[in-house]
Order: sequence, then structure tokens, then C-alpha cells
Amino acid sequence: MVYDAWVEADFAVELGVDDDTLELPWAAHGNGPGYCDLKHHPELLSRIEEANRVDELGEFLLAVNSPASPFETAKCDAWSTTEMKTEEEIFHATHKFGSYVDILFSGEQKAFSFPHHEQFAKRLTQLLRKAPEISATAEFLIRRCHYLRQAEPREGFYLTFYLFGFGQDEAQAQRRWAIALKLVENAMRQAARPE
Repeated sequence: MVYDAWVEADFAVELGVDDDTLELPWAAHGNGPGYCDLKHHPELLSRIEEANRVDELGEFLLAVNSPASPFETAKCDAWSTTEMKTEEEIFHATHKFGSYVDILFSGEQKAFSFPHHEQFAKRLTQLLRKAPEISATAEFLIRRCHYLRQAEPREGFYLTFYLFGFGQDEAQAQRRWAIALKLVENAMRQAARPE
């Protein structure tokens, strides 16, 4: 049986010593990119190369960082590839378009609460599994964040959100990715509401 389309969503916890962490704010070495506070300065979007290259990613960043949103973002990237993992062969695709976005809760209480991150990730993946079918995967990884913005640095949490769209060419893969990105944006809005 060949499956044409569905959304596959999952989350995991990566809090081990060797797992990725985030420092906020962050800066690359030398004259490289750095943290742009889009929550309070949306005009800084023009400094994010990936958002300028991929319009849908820029729109997602503006929506997630909007004043009404309980979230903000720290990093992102987007790319296209023909390399497939074994578990992705179920999509019968030759191309995939992918992205990641590091997402944080704006409220101080939620930023430092592991149970809140875990509950949100569970609810979000449940909502996405009910979304319209499309050849895409979404994964949310709960990781440690070192918040350096406070007078006293604190350790909290954040989510790295990976999204991949699959297709028979780059354009189709990117279209499916863009549709799935909108689905995630809407699911995030729903998952953040009190039950």
C-alpha cells in the first residue's frame, strides 16, 4: 500500500549533558548573526537571512512573535535536500524541504517550567495528528535554555521545532512544508489556550 499524505508529529525530551542547549541572548563568533528580539522589535526581521529567503518562514516568525502570542523565537534555519532517512522512505519522495525554529515561552513562569513545556508539546502533537493529511513531519524537542537576560542567569527550557515537507521535486516539498507550517502555527495557538 502506498500512502500519499499524512502529518506525522512527535515530541521528545533532550535534557542530557551532551544534548543541545541554547543561551539567550546568543551571538555568533566574529561578525556572524546574532539574536534578534522579534517579540519587541519586529522590524529586525529584515536582519534574518532565512526569513528573507523563505517568505513563509518570515510570516511564521512574525506570527509567533506577535504581541498576542505567548511565544517568542531565538533561532531558525531552512534548507532543501534530497537526502532521506530510512524512516522517511514511507513518503516515497525524492526531495524534502526542512526548517527548524527555536521557540520560547515569553512568560517568565512558563519559561522555567518543565511540566508546562511537556504538557504543551503533548497537546500540540495531538492536535497536529488530527490535522488534514499532508506529506510532512513535525518534531518538537524540549531542551535546556540558559536565560542570560535576567540580573541572575537562570536555567529554563525551550522547544526546537523541526518541520519537513516531502515531494517529488523541491517545489512540491516546499509547498507541503509551507502548508504544514501554517497547520503548526494554528495548532500552537490552540495548544497554548487553557483547556
